[in-house]
Amino acid sequence: MGRYGNSIDFSLASFKNTNSFMRSMEKEAVEKKVVYSETIAGQDIDAEHKALLESMERLEEENRIIGSTLNRVEEETAMLRELFNNANKELTNLKKPALLVAEVVSMIGDKAIIRLPNANKFYCYVSQNVQDVRAGDNVLVDQKTLNVVEKVHSTSNNDVEKFVIMDKPKENWKSIGGLKNEIEEVKEVIELPLKNPKLFEKVGIQPPKGILLYGPPGTGKTLLAKAVANSTDATFIEVVGSELVQKFIGEGAKLVKDIFTLARSKAPSIIFIDEIDALASTRMDTGTSGEREVNRTFMQLLAEIDGFDHLDNVKIIGATNRADILDTAIIRPGRLDRLIEVGLPDEEGRLDIIKVHTQKMNLQKVMLKKVSAKMQDFSGAEIRAVCTEAGYFAIRENREYVTQRDFEQAIEKVRLQDEDEEDGKFAPSLYGKSLTNHFMIRERGQGSLTNSTVLTGHLARFS
Repeated sequence: MGRYGNSIDFSLASFKNTNSFMRSMEKEAVEKKVVYSETIAGQDIDAEHKALLESMERLEEENRIIGSTLNRVEEETAMLRELFNNANKELTNLKKPALLVAEVVSMIGDKAIIRLPNANKFYCYVSQNVQDVRAGDNVLVDQKTLNVVEKVHSTSNNDVEKFVIMDKPKENWKSIGGLKNEIEEVKEVIELPLKNPKLFEKVGIQPPKGILLYGPPGTGKTLLAKAVANSTDATFIEVVGSELVQKFIGEGAKLVKDIFTLARSKAPSIIFIDEIDALASTRMDTGTSGEREVNRTFMQLLAEIDGFDHLDNVKIIGATNRADILDTAIIRPGRLDRLIEVGLPDEEGRLDIIKVHTQKMNLQKVMLKKVSAKMQDFSGAEIRAVCTEAGYFAIRENREYVTQRDFEQAIEKVRLQDEDEEDGKFAPSLYGKSLTNHFMIRERGQGSLTNSTVLTGHLARFS
């Protein structure tokens, strides 16, 4: 038993050891499985967390996009709503009947006597929404009832605002040649009193109210007026004498009064009346009703120049080619005090004018003194025409410069016009020569077009 007992004990011990080893192995395997499971679970949580963060960021980006889209849609909606409201308002306004413009003659309580443009007067009701209506105001009235529904700003000067020159002319004193004495006189009478009025106060004299520029056509009368407008900061009002002659009685006189009222309100100012002989010609005892209306307008002009209301800083420039037919009342002292004759330039003056008009021309071997000597009795406008025609002669010969011969041909061409005018002939052309001869035009198959071939080519480029 002892030997077998030891064997049994050894076997039991071995079994126990084996059993404990197996249990330890199982326990270790379970622990490893738990650790592995925990590792796998941790990795899944991290991945899920990362996926959630990405989803959240994507949703936030989508939310921002939706928000910006919503804002844009709201802005477009507001804009479309505004456009719709404006269109609806415009449609409503277009459906409204037009209102008449009338002038208030007088106020009687809450009613008014108005005068329509056709001179008819009506006694009508004034709406309570219209405040501070006075005689002379312009109002809007209903077409059917003629009741005053709205007051408009005073438009008494609106008809004459169109005569105001807003932009200064480009012409200045330097661009005028051959009129040195005339320029000095214009500066003394018009420019100096406006720029330095205290000088006349110190001397104790009143400067002239206006000047009359007279002389042959094309001598630079209007050019002098433009230079005055350029050299001063005064309001420049340009009127043609014929524009003051109106159809209905009293309209011309009212226009003259409004022009001078505007000039006084915008003083210092200059009123330039071109072709003043259309209005200020000698008055006759007999005449038609139209002539009598012209005389009424002229008398209003005389009253405005030398009436109860002083002109102060308002200067007047008149220009005419027919000083011989002017009424003596307009040129007496106290009205157009200074009479300035703008005559034909002398040889030195012609040379100055040529230099002004040729300063931008490409000249080659041109002796301007000889050119000036050949243009005796030419006006400033005719000298300018000569320079222009000389350039055309160069273009016809396909040249980019002007020669002495071009000027000589141009002088003959312009002089031909003067001869035709003296003979009482009419030549349908720019400067007397007929258009057929000017461009050498012939019937098909006859003659040649050598003189106009180059010019025709130039014209074809722009056709």
